[in-house]
Amino acid sequence: MKKYTDGTNADRVLKKQNCFALLFCVIGVVLNLLFSTVVSDFELPLYLDAVGTVIVAALGGYLPGVCVGFVTNIIKSIMNPSALYYGVLNVLIAFFTAWFERHNKLKKPWGVLGLIAVMILVGGSLSTMIPWFMGEQTLDSKSLCGMLYATGYFNLPIAHFLANIIKEFPDKLLTVFIALVTVKYIPEKYHGYFGFKVWMQAPIFEEESTASDRTLVRSLSLKSKILLVLSISLAAVAVVGTVISLAIYRKTIIKEHTRIAQGTISVAASVLDGDRIDEFLESGGAAEGYSETEKLLQNIRSSATDIKYLYVYKIKDDGCHVVFDVDTEDGPGEETGTVIPFDEGFGDYIPALLAGKEVDPIITDDRYGYLLTAYKPIYNSEGICVSYVGADVDMGQLRQMERRFLVENISVFLGFFIVICIFVIWLTEYHIVFPVNSIVKCVDSFSNRGETRELLDEDIKKLRSIRIHTGDEVEKLYKSVCRMTLNQAEQLRSIQKLSESTAKMQDGLIITMADMVENRDSDTGAHIQKTAAYVKIIVEGLKKRGYYAEKITSKFMSDIVRSAPLHDVGKIHIPDWVLNKPGKLTDEEYEIMKGHTTAGKLIMENAISTVEGENYLKEARNMAAYHHERWDGKGYPEGLHGEVIPLSARIMAVADVFDALVSPRVYKAAFPLEKALGILRDGAGTQFDPKCVEVFMDALPEVKKVMKKYQE
Repeated sequence: MKKYTDGTNADRVLKKQNCFALLFCVIGVVLNLLFSTVVSDFELPLYLDAVGTVIVAALGGYLPGVCVGFVTNIIKSIMNPSALYYGVLNVLIAFFTAWFERHNKLKKPWGVLGLIAVMILVGGSLSTMIPWFMGEQTLDSKSLCGMLYATGYFNLPIAHFLANIIKEFPDKLLTVFIALVTVKYIPEKYHGYFGFKVWMQAPIFEEESTASDRTLVRSLSLKSKILLVLSISLAAVAVVGTVISLAIYRKTIIKEHTRIAQGTISVAASVLDGDRIDEFLESGGAAEGYSETEKLLQNIRSSATDIKYLYVYKIKDDGCHVVFDVDTEDGPGEETGTVIPFDEGFGDYIPALLAGKEVDPIITDDRYGYLLTAYKPIYNSEGICVSYVGADVDMGQLRQMERRFLVENISVFLGFFIVICIFVIWLTEYHIVFPVNSIVKCVDSFSNRGETRELLDEDIKKLRSIRIHTGDEVEKLYKSVCRMTLNQAEQLRSIQKLSESTAKMQDGLIITMADMVENRDSDTGAHIQKTAAYVKIIVEGLKKRGYYAEKITSKFMSDIVRSAPLHDVGKIHIPDWVLNKPGKLTDEEYEIMKGHTTAGKLIMENAISTVEGENYLKEARNMAAYHHERWDGKGYPEGLHGEVIPLSARIMAVADVFDALVSPRVYKAAFPLEKALGILRDGAGTQFDPKCVEVFMDALPEVKKVMKKYQE
């Protein structure tokens, strides 16, 4: 998406984009319904009700995709209520499509095949489990499931699952094909306009938002924590709500079926003549009017579809004596006069039944099954209870209804759960995650790069440019961070100015001290300036070549260039008659001259003990003490050799000798450049560090510029 610098313009463009994204979602729902209707009208063995879902999810992402999927099934449920339970299927299809697209897997054939496989597996699984648990799964011997089951290799659930997988394959293959072809013909530059965005800050690129989400190393991201809390909360509410609603539903259906049973026995009681019950029982059903009454009872049971058994018993001490027992689909009823022993579940009710009293409905689970039984006493003309008419409701059907209710709840909840979670993630990203991570990224950059004023100003400008306006604590945090960084920047500027002033003062003192020493030597000719320039050339050459990389840092390079003027500070202790002698020094005089190295070391160590923490003085000490050491160990004052000699001193040795060779002295004329360079080459590996000589030779153009500058 385009990155806007003007907040008002960005808001206007985002509103237009969200309106377009909403229209795109509507088109996706229409496509789902259109394809589904066409398939249904032509009675094709397909669904194609997720084409729009896949297109929207591939172009717009998670939120538009799941919304299209769920809304489609809500609309379809108006005509087909069971479609609502499959809303979770369309939602999952949208989720996986968006996931594959977000991870750039749909641009590869194996990614497309992976999406198709996931959709088939999810569709086949849900198409099997939902009807199975709802008790709507049937077995048709002519169906694919029936044929698979008839092979004997699969049990019924596996046969249903495999049949659904096979039926899902052409549907999902065609769905993905239509969707991806459609997506392919939409230019990629427009893909970013199909998703919803509500930036609470300056809009950023998608890759920047992804990168900002990975700014911190953590075990659990803020977005994951919010999703975890939301999931636990929704799950807890769903479980509690489902348990309560299931209990209420169970109580309601029991109450409803109790009412049906009581209504049935009331109607049955109205067709029974209490004065003839004993006659019917004694005759074994042969008495006049028995058959007519039995037919009436049969019609009553048939009209009450929820009633499994309808019968008339005369209760005696030895059990229930059958007067009427209406035939059922399971088989004929008991013969008249048959004595049925009392079930254990009736133990508490037997005294009341023997006494001819009314009893409340009874729920039992015995040899006749899980039943709800309602009894109504039948009285003769004298008001004596002569029998009971009973009706049994199959509680197994009620259990099936409860399970159906539970599956319906879970199916609908899962669909809503995924939609709500994705919506919360989407909202959280724009209101919390992106703003917070943008702040963190800017602050990290501020703390890590604030080395110069330019970088400091750039980071502050970048922080202020994100313009977070969530209107809550995140915005307050952003404003506080802006104020803090601005104040810190001012403090850093003050510190940098003070540091620069201190450094200039220190450099001035170094040059002043070096000049004091040089002025005693009548003939050095800007020696300290030239050697400092040569030191800079050599150390930069070593850095460029990668030599001594563990030693040569930006701090080391700065220290030795600043310290170079102090390499001969020890000469302040050398008598003038030795220092400025025009001829060759005697052995005794040479020993006195050699003492300037130990004197310089002592001077710099005293300075270091006075000015603690100044590392550049340590390099000044090394150069003052050891710049006359030799690579082969034949130098002075300590006879160090090779890399045992401090690197700064090895660099200074080349710079010092070269300047001494090409400059005139009271005891000699200046050597020609080629001769001086030849001496350096000859001394590489014996007097000098060969790497230092190598980079010095490679930098002759810069060396000549220094020589020309100070000759003029």
